[in-house]
Amino acid sequence: MTDANLVPLLPAAQVLLTALVVMLLDLFLDDREKGFLAWISLLGLALCAGESMILWGSQDAAFRSAIVLDNFALFFTELFIGVAALTILSSIHYLKAMKIHEGEFYALVLFATGGMILMAAANDLIVFFLALETMSIAVYVLTGMWRANSRSSEAAMKYFLMGAFATGFLLYGIALIYGATGSTNLNQISAYLLEPASDWPVYLAGGAFLVLIGFAFKAGIVPFHFWIPDVYEGAPTPVTGLMAVAVKAAAFAAWARILMHKLAPFDSDWASVLWALCVITMTVGNLLAITQSSVKRMLAYSSIAHAGYLLIALVVGEEWGGLPLLFYLLAYACMTVGAFAVVTSLSDNNRTREDYSDFAGLGFKRPFLGMAMSLFMLSLAGFPPLGGFTGKFYMFRSAVLSGHTPLAIIGVLNSLLSVAYYLRVIVSMYMEEGGAEGKSWSQSPYLYLAIALAVVGTLYLGIAPAKALEWSRVSFFSID
Repeated sequence: MTDANLVPLLPAAQVLLTALVVMLLDLFLDDREKGFLAWISLLGLALCAGESMILWGSQDAAFRSAIVLDNFALFFTELFIGVAALTILSSIHYLKAMKIHEGEFYALVLFATGGMILMAAANDLIVFFLALETMSIAVYVLTGMWRANSRSSEAAMKYFLMGAFATGFLLYGIALIYGATGSTNLNQISAYLLEPASDWPVYLAGGAFLVLIGFAFKAGIVPFHFWIPDVYEGAPTPVTGLMAVAVKAAAFAAWARILMHKLAPFDSDWASVLWALCVITMTVGNLLAITQSSVKRMLAYSSIAHAGYLLIALVVGEEWGGLPLLFYLLAYACMTVGAFAVVTSLSDNNRTREDYSDFAGLGFKRPFLGMAMSLFMLSLAGFPPLGGFTGKFYMFRSAVLSGHTPLAIIGVLNSLLSVAYYLRVIVSMYMEEGGAEGKSWSQSPYLYLAIALAVVGTLYLGIAPAKALEWSRVSFFSID
């Protein structure tokens, strides 16, 4: 193996190359032909998915092990590709209706996806930081793509300022870790941490906690969550779905590789901090979600609560938390992207419809949309036999098996609390009148396809989860 080995870069390179092709073609196509760019983007994602399947089972590295190729990276590659594909399908008609530039939008989604793939494959803190910024800058611009809407511009500015603030914490933490260990490579840092803790410089723990804070901002962990509701509400709805799922999953992918595995000797130092963050995050997210009048804003607070559930995996550690973390992210991706796709279907005439009142009667006007939204809400609440129930069952089970039974009980109580606002959407759709018409199949066939795929994923992960669970287990424990 030499530094010239480029195989670990292949999935990310495929997506980034597709983004460049979309940007170039955008210069030569007129407005009526811009829809073709969506299919070029989906083709590039499909090729990347195929390459990842071929590479499955590989153990490789490049650039002095700064980038690794293992099942863990490939698992998240497939997850990011799936979310990006559903985002693009959900956006095809939405972009035309809202007069958002299509070529730029698709290219930015691909650039963000490429950054996420590199985040999951990064084995060096500098490479991780570069991948994070590649993703973040693309998502900043996507958030402000709806230029005719002042809320979108405001959301982009808030996201940019908060992101820059979080980056400062992260970079300073990386600098302190480098100063203590003499390296930014995670393998070398992990080897250094095998030495007696009494030999560690005091500022090494400070660096680790600053990195933890940087991650907490990106994942929307309380008390670093205050940017999420306004940014999610102001961003174009398909972008909100991408942020709520893929950006959060990328942060947890980095957390899993860096904190749960490479920096595992720090577990005893930050276990109590993570425990407190976990409880506060899921509780605050659920309590604030109940008070919302906008479904989109409710889903924003809901994503905060689910970040709290995901934190349980970090608290229990790599032995019990790895499989539940990866499986929960799969289930969360299907039901959350699907829910935001249904919200997208209600927009019309350059206007978003996001309040509970806009969902009134939807179950009778558009039976498929009503059925799909009901499944997503029930899955998010944790009703069997849907993917959300299976994900929460294994997450809470891991807490019990690792000796964190009180945390599991708090998680179950929070899940029960969330039923109040998830069922409120179903009540509006089937027990109230008025509201928006929603797009028909003939108006947005690709949006319906995205919703149908999300429904299939939500049902499959709940009814027949064995293969996905095994995939999650093999992926997590492939980290070297």
